[in-house]
Amino acid sequence: MLFVLGEYPIKGRRAAEISASVERAVADGGLEPGQLLPPMRELAQSLGVNPNTVAAAYRTLRERGVIETAGRRGSRVRPKPATTAREHIRVEVPPGVRDVSDGNPDIALLPPLAEVFAAAAAAGDEDPVLYGSDPLEPELVRRARAGFDADGVPEGPVTVTSGSLDAIERVLAAHLKAGDAVAVEDPGWGSMLDLVPALGLRIVPVGVDDDGPLPGDVERALREGARALVVTCRAQNPTGAAVGPERARELRAVLAGAPEVLLIEDDHGHAIVDLPLHPLAGAVRHWAFVRSVAKAYGPDLRLAVLTGDAVTVDRVRGRQRLGPGWVSRITQRAVAGLWAGGAVDVAAVATSYGERREALISALAERGVVAFGRSGMNVWVPVPDETGAVARLLHAGWAVAPGARFRMSAGPGVRVTVSRLGVGEMAGVAEDVAAAVRPGPGRGYA
Repeated sequence: MLFVLGEYPIKGRRAAEISASVERAVADGGLEPGQLLPPMRELAQSLGVNPNTVAAAYRTLRERGVIETAGRRGSRVRPKPATTAREHIRVEVPPGVRDVSDGNPDIALLPPLAEVFAAAAAAGDEDPVLYGSDPLEPELVRRARAGFDADGVPEGPVTVTSGSLDAIERVLAAHLKAGDAVAVEDPGWGSMLDLVPALGLRIVPVGVDDDGPLPGDVERALREGARALVVTCRAQNPTGAAVGPERARELRAVLAGAPEVLLIEDDHGHAIVDLPLHPLAGAVRHWAFVRSVAKAYGPDLRLAVLTGDAVTVDRVRGRQRLGPGWVSRITQRAVAGLWAGGAVDVAAVATSYGERREALISALAERGVVAFGRSGMNVWVPVPDETGAVARLLHAGWAVAPGARFRMSAGPGVRVTVSRLGVGEMAGVAEDVAAAVRPGPGRGYA
């Protein structure tokens, strides 16, 4: 069943389907900012569903910041984007419940920071960084560039940002204007799904499997006018996808037909994943490759290194100078010191997270539940009823991340972060997950 609003059909029988239909329409421009939505009872009658189903769909859309309701004046598409909609889609963790929802690394695998920061501060005492000083720590830049070279990332200038999301925001702002469309993984990083509309840009969802973005979906998104594509290289959040060699070749072939599209690659899985990198960088004229230190060295460092084509990096540096100016040179020196000293044993860290993921996925499979997690620290479990699964798991003592934080058109699911769990606990976790969900769909995340 469907309800035609202007030229756009609202479809669905379930609340999730109806809300996804409206959100897709907003993303592709079929529903414009400020446009009035049909009354709930009228839409329910047209779709042949209970008014409570439509009410639930509208509630989800309000929580995501897609629509706003003004009493008797009805519901309408928000005239300007929300900035923190998905950040609020989370589970409150009561006492006695284990939190496996937050996506944080295992603190036991993070390196100590005191020594490198003391050395960095001492160097700063000897030669203070003042206004007008070089904003980049030469040793950090040298090591970053060497790492990019080793992984096959094309030659390009290097700069430093306050984390990967800061880098992605600056790159998007450097090239796009309000109303432009960005192809984004679905399911994908919730902060990314917040950032794009907050910049006044439109999201075009692209499906994902274990090897990353689906080439057919990327081709469709570019054909429909997407001016940028954001790809997670490894440890994709929430599914754990990693771009393999064949998928990289397929995506490069698609990008060859759209050389003016902006490509952004996010390698936040650097130093926690031992899968080889297969970058797409260089396949188009304007590109950026971002490597964060948050997962391997600690989120509070707030640092990422960025390389790209000369125009893109120059624009990012120029805009950065007008804002924060630079990322603390003390922090840059400390990260350079961590890299120089081999503070993280990448193979050991990757093995640790891998053993936990594989133990949970195997235990779920034994109980008839399909789950995904090729790399990184998360496992994605497709479920038929996301709200019910989250509630039942909370009752069983587990706070998981609701899939609504990470998806647009993709099917419902929950994300389990394994970094707080031991291998020996996975059978118990799987037992509770299996009791909370029916067996998931066969393959893929949609």
